[in-house]
Amino acid sequence: MNSMTGFGAATAPLGNSSIRVEISGVNRKQTEIALALPRAWAALETDIRDIVSAAVSRGRVNVTLSLQQIPGTTGALTLNRDKLASLSASLSEAEQALGRSIETSLDSLLRLGIISEETESELPIENIQEAAYPAVREALAAFLTLRAQEGDNMKRDLLARISKLRQFREELMARASGVAMRHKEVLLKRLADSGLPLPLDDERIIKEIALFADKCDVSEEMTRLESHLNQFEKICDKAEPVGRTLDFLCQEIFRELNTTGSKANDAELAQLVVNAKTELEKIREQVQNIE
Repeated sequence: MNSMTGFGAATAPLGNSSIRVEISGVNRKQTEIALALPRAWAALETDIRDIVSAAVSRGRVNVTLSLQQIPGTTGALTLNRDKLASLSASLSEAEQALGRSIETSLDSLLRLGIISEETESELPIENIQEAAYPAVREALAAFLTLRAQEGDNMKRDLLARISKLRQFREELMARASGVAMRHKEVLLKRLADSGLPLPLDDERIIKEIALFADKCDVSEEMTRLESHLNQFEKICDKAEPVGRTLDFLCQEIFRELNTTGSKANDAELAQLVVNAKTELEKIREQVQNIE
């Protein structure tokens, strides 16, 4: 079981700089991979997306690649000869138009950008790939490890809450088994208080109790609920993504509890159903974060 949230990072050297890769994830119903990288590295996007999507089946995954300068280093300086020639021609033209010479300084030429620093983003794409792809895989491995660790914690929490639901089921069955008898006692007492006592073997009494017992019988719901709880525990032990399956089981468990509550006709039983639904809601919130 894996969580959909996590974080992983890695750094790889690239000339006088380094590539920083960060991968983070949040919960989503479907798979979304969002990439952010320098525009000059756009050719890497498809490969990086394939690397990440092969390891993730659900959730929004944010992948960021950035170029970081190593402190105390500079890139190679290059002279833009074409720009310098163009500036020289324009300067000569301006001197002819003014009829006098124009003095220039090195600072002025530098401000005009005739010398530039070569950056690693301008390196051949093959060089960037050699550094970036291993860093992406390293960051992805750290990301997946953290998701698995968080998934183990969530699994323990879910199984503990499923155990609580089992306790609620036992209490529901115990309480439901006496609902018809309590209804019989209340019915006979009301008749007696009204001055209309009837013998216990009266056909009308027997028929009323039989109809009520059938109407409030929740044995089928409790059987299905037991099956859903068993399936939930088994699925939690699977190594494959189980988030969608667990979410479906939560809906089925809610259906059985809801039907039991509608049949209850008993205040204490109804309160037990409410308590079970509250615990189930906590389970559903956790399941939303499972891959």
